[in-house]
Amino acid sequence: MMWKDDGEAAQALNAAFGQLQSEIGKVVIGQDKVVKSLLISIFSQGHSLLVGVPGLAKTLLIQTVSQALDLSFNRIQFTPDLMPSDIVGSETMDQNRNFKFLQGPIFANIILADEINRTPPKTQAALLESMQEYAVTVAGQKYPLEKPFFVLATQNPIEQEGTYPLPEAQLDRFMFNLKVGYPAFEEEVKIVQATTSDAKPEVRKVMGKDEIIAFQQLVRRVPVTQNVAEYAVRLASKTRPGTPGAAQEANDYLEWGAGPRASQNLVLAAKCHSLMAGKYSPDIEDVRAVAHEVLRHRIVRNFKAEAEGHTVEDIINKLM
Repeated sequence: MMWKDDGEAAQALNAAFGQLQSEIGKVVIGQDKVVKSLLISIFSQGHSLLVGVPGLAKTLLIQTVSQALDLSFNRIQFTPDLMPSDIVGSETMDQNRNFKFLQGPIFANIILADEINRTPPKTQAALLESMQEYAVTVAGQKYPLEKPFFVLATQNPIEQEGTYPLPEAQLDRFMFNLKVGYPAFEEEVKIVQATTSDAKPEVRKVMGKDEIIAFQQLVRRVPVTQNVAEYAVRLASKTRPGTPGAAQEANDYLEWGAGPRASQNLVLAAKCHSLMAGKYSPDIEDVRAVAHEVLRHRIVRNFKAEAEGHTVEDIINKLM
């Protein structure tokens, strides 16, 4: 597109990643790991699930990312009475009695699906179809979504009453599960100072749609050695209880393991992670760097693990 070869494109992505971090850092204080994972997800053409208590600037983060990437952004608040047509749009009749399609909020580059577990499965499915197909279907007619298209869904981990948890098969469609934690003391002081003054930092555009799509294609072209691909597949296989490749921890503490999509996402995310670190091919360390985000929503603990206090994070660490 605008580079002589993939080597030059890889250097450009490495430089752009640094710029993006500093632009986003003007508004979002701390959360460096979450910001990096979000960018990896976007450049790998994946979607992310963000889990954290309210008030941790999840909406601000995704708004700031969309500004730095010069992408259109829509926030959809998921509620128990939200209908699929409230997301994808609907057909109406104009004055001449012709049917006309009115686009829903899903027609944007970045979608924040806020509290996705508060809406019934039928409405969740409408969003998940668009994530998979990059299109929506209304009255038998297919409408493509503009690329790049990225969904960031949030879940509140504390209020579970009246919620509709996403089934494992739907969770699997998200490349990453990102945990947003509380800020450190010094970070919270900076947040308070920044948000209680009238100064508004300006976020500069770092790149546009064409460059993002070109970088997404570059990530796909990055070569992966046999041993790195085998390590990713072996790691996913270790999580599957009752199978020949299962680790002892999986047999003891897991009800369900990660499917082949986990292996694919481990390799894809490792490719992007290596490019952002200035390398042109991923190694095993790149796979390990993204393993928690890829696996944490794809493995299900059994009763024994819960009773003995083994967390998902502990189990992934043991498997690695």
